[in-house]
Amino acid sequence: MAVAERSGPLAVPVWYSYQPGGTVTVSTRRGSRKAAAIEAAGRFTLCAQDERPPYKYVTVGGPAAIEEIDMAERLALARRYLGTEGGDAFIAANPGDTDVAIRMTPEHWMTADFSRA
Repeated sequence: MAVAERSGPLAVPVWYSYQPGGTVTVSTRRGSRKAAAIEAAGRFTLCAQDERPPYKYVTVGGPAAIEEIDMAERLALARRYLGTEGGDAFIAANPGDTDVAIRMTPEHWMTADFSRA
């Protein structure tokens, strides 16, 4: 029985990267529940929010593929979320030899920006 059949959709916080016109990339451990669920479904949806007033969010979904991730990309992602010093420390403490990149090609976008309400 697949993960989704046992427990419904898997929703967990993730670090992601995106450049306009490109793919959405999430990093995770190879063989994790997240990687297994996305590999089985062949797609995923990501919701990113800004909790600071005025509240806003974006949701994006599309087909996904699991690929190898190199150290430079892992470091850039860690620095995005933890700053330079924190990101460097995280990578040093977590070699990531089992990490993979999950790359989504965006198909569907939905946004809300309550500053315009």
